[in-house]
Amino acid sequence: MDGNLNALTTVFTEFYYWVTVVFMFLIHVGFCMYEVGASRHRNHMHTLMKNIMIIPLVTVTFFFFGWWIYWAFPSFPFFGGLNYEAGAANLPWSQNMATNLSDRITGVFWAAFLLFSWTAASIVSGAVIERIRSSALWVHAVMIGSVFWIIDAAWGWHAEGWMVKYLGYHDAYASGVIHAIAGGYALGVIMVLGPRLGKFAADGTPRDIPPHNPWMLTIGIFLIYSGFWGFYAACNIPVISPEGIGGMLTGDTWTATNIYLAPTSLSAITFNFLMSMSGGLMAAYVVSKGDAFWTFSGGLAGIITASAGNDLYHPIQAMLVGAVGVVIVYKLHYWVERTFKLDDAVGAVAVHGYSGVVGLIIAGFLLWGAPSSPYEGFATVNPVGQVVGAVIMFGVLGWLPGFVIAKMQAAAGVLRIPVEVELQGLDYAEHHAYEDAKAEIIAADKAALNGGGVPAE
Repeated sequence: MDGNLNALTTVFTEFYYWVTVVFMFLIHVGFCMYEVGASRHRNHMHTLMKNIMIIPLVTVTFFFFGWWIYWAFPSFPFFGGLNYEAGAANLPWSQNMATNLSDRITGVFWAAFLLFSWTAASIVSGAVIERIRSSALWVHAVMIGSVFWIIDAAWGWHAEGWMVKYLGYHDAYASGVIHAIAGGYALGVIMVLGPRLGKFAADGTPRDIPPHNPWMLTIGIFLIYSGFWGFYAACNIPVISPEGIGGMLTGDTWTATNIYLAPTSLSAITFNFLMSMSGGLMAAYVVSKGDAFWTFSGGLAGIITASAGNDLYHPIQAMLVGAVGVVIVYKLHYWVERTFKLDDAVGAVAVHGYSGVVGLIIAGFLLWGAPSSPYEGFATVNPVGQVVGAVIMFGVLGWLPGFVIAKMQAAAGVLRIPVEVELQGLDYAEHHAYEDAKAEIIAADKAALNGGGVPAE
């Protein structure tokens, strides 16, 4: 009976993570639609291509070394060395990293983290549209997707992570681990990349560059919402026995846990996801005076702000945290834009980065004294640990690498497209075969009409 129960649990867990991966794929579909809707027509094919190529590049690099980092780095470098034993089971040549009927979980768990990696890379992609070279963006995608975000996951999103153990860092649904780091990384890149041509007037006043297709943008962001719900579920372990986590949970009841192995439920996710989204949507509508772009984005910012503590918040707290976060983020976005003349094309730095930081700090106060882990000896959640965590996520692992790598690319002349290419459009410059073929067939149709003939079938 015990063997059958464990077998059913394993199969259920395997299917659970597989479903969350399918849901999270919608995030990337949404990002593609959102960025195409936000960009101008002459850059559509380029925007799609740079997003699509994130998938294979990050997938392959995450398979070869990104997944190993998560298991090897939890105590490195401040509280121990690399955990080679845990890392060895997740190297690309390990038995776990292939078809293995005795290990049905590694593949789907790896895939869930991989989709987080795609998300981090896509957040950066949105901020830099219409002016970055594809090759430059792909380098950033690999670095944020398969190196820096997974280091912060090992430190602050692993049951044994040193930030959890010693700082009391708590970030159940990745306000900092995904969103703050990706927003900070994007900020570092756009500081070097510079604004789109025409974004700022001669006196420095920012101009609004409206989306080419508001409908596509809207559908894209709601696909992101749908995928984000799967993202939340993927941050949980669906069912586990007390013995399965070292007896840290008392009693005989099997339970779902968060990423830190503390008990939670899908009901908690459902309440708080929807309430924080609603708080964000309402606050964004009010603070932006009904601006459609910010209203749609505000729901996402509300969820991200509340994500750090959404396993422990009451639903009304989640709603209020989401609302407060959106007001702060909206004001901060325009202050940064006016003051530093930075062009964040889709508001990615604000919606993801600033929201993540604000959410971590708020959680430090609202959850002050709550256990960061069910394991004994771990620091409790506290404001100092959350602020330090926010600095590490947004600044040390996010902004700094993005800025340094972009500086190196700029010095080598491989970061930004030439002015004439930006004016002409990236679709012709980098996808000229498509444009030439389209022009040729149009010319052939015109010739057939003018000559009275019928185009060949």
